[in-house]
Amino acid sequence: MRFLRLLSGLFLLPYFVQICGAQSNMVNMIGKDVGPDDIKTGAERTTMYYPWIKGKRIVVVANQTSMIKKVHLVDSLQHAGFDVKKVFCPEHGFRGNADAGETVTNYIDEKTKLPVVSLFGKNKQPKPEDLADVDVVIFDIQDVGARFFTYISTMHYVMEACAENNKLFIVLDRPNPNGYYVDGPVLEKEFASFVGMHPVPIVHGMTIAEYACMINGEKWLKNGIQCQLKYVPVYDYNHTYFYQLPVKPSPNLASMESVYLYPSLCLFEGTCISVGRGTNSPFEIIGHPKIDSTGYSFTPKSIPGMSKTPPFEGVVCNGYNFHNYAGEYIKGLGTLYLFPLLELYKELKDKTDFFGPTFDRLAGTAKLKQQIISGMSEEEIRKSWKPDINNFKKIRKKYLLYPDFE
Repeated sequence: MRFLRLLSGLFLLPYFVQICGAQSNMVNMIGKDVGPDDIKTGAERTTMYYPWIKGKRIVVVANQTSMIKKVHLVDSLQHAGFDVKKVFCPEHGFRGNADAGETVTNYIDEKTKLPVVSLFGKNKQPKPEDLADVDVVIFDIQDVGARFFTYISTMHYVMEACAENNKLFIVLDRPNPNGYYVDGPVLEKEFASFVGMHPVPIVHGMTIAEYACMINGEKWLKNGIQCQLKYVPVYDYNHTYFYQLPVKPSPNLASMESVYLYPSLCLFEGTCISVGRGTNSPFEIIGHPKIDSTGYSFTPKSIPGMSKTPPFEGVVCNGYNFHNYAGEYIKGLGTLYLFPLLELYKELKDKTDFFGPTFDRLAGTAKLKQQIISGMSEEEIRKSWKPDINNFKKIRKKYLLYPDFE
């Protein structure tokens, strides 16, 4: 089988060289790896936002990534004497230890003694009573630059609540580890959901503050309302950088390899194929019990805090491990990696349940599924995205805060 040959050992290398070509070399020439010591996040630039919050009652939208070096933003604000009233937390919770999709209830945080209000599940938007005792909302969460990563959806709802309740919304910006390219189908309105709310490609190439400016500026909040928005930019960042995350952004994105692969492999979440949930390598591997032997296999198991009930729990899945190629090739590709999706659809003999009900929501369109079923080539599919991507780039350009990759 062509797919098995290409994905077995070193047989993958020539294929990567062929598809990456000049584009991959260009990205790697202009980009460089940077980490927390090379830039200053918005949270670190305290002299910029301390004057905005002096004497104000504060709520912080935060999780485990909201760090100033080794100190959590909430701890830092409390230590500096600011009046932090509560915390709003997104999917995975304030400490980042809840499974994907797991309901997180309101509680009192043991360390800070602050009330934590969950903004995931039925209560995705702060209620008026949640904001009644605060003046300022600070948003500081690490994003990974994919449309279906739900932190940007949480931000949308918080911005909307701030607009409706006349509260100042401050974004402390952070680099986007996938901020060096734009790619994928642009979401169509009828497929909007919590895993994709805005007409943007799967990979939007924007930091969280740039994205907030776009939501506000394009009047994407309900009824076209706009919130009072301020932001603190990252110091010494630009969109050619490969930013190395110091804290994993969610339980199942535990490595930089998974972060680079996530925009491409997350589409498999809308199929019958496992993306490695229930293993120590989620979003680095794919597999299925009915794939013929490939020389690589894994058996999903329950892992509290990562995946309590993974697909195919206890069942051997034959498949493919992309870990060794992610940093060297996927990272420099500068596009979505469609090859596995197209080939696995061809290789799996029983296609009846290949696509699940969530695939179109993740893709943001029904067209991609139909293109795959009809046997369109990767080149043909990419060509169909181009007009919408070009239109989005014109919108994106208005809100960029940093030098771009183009």
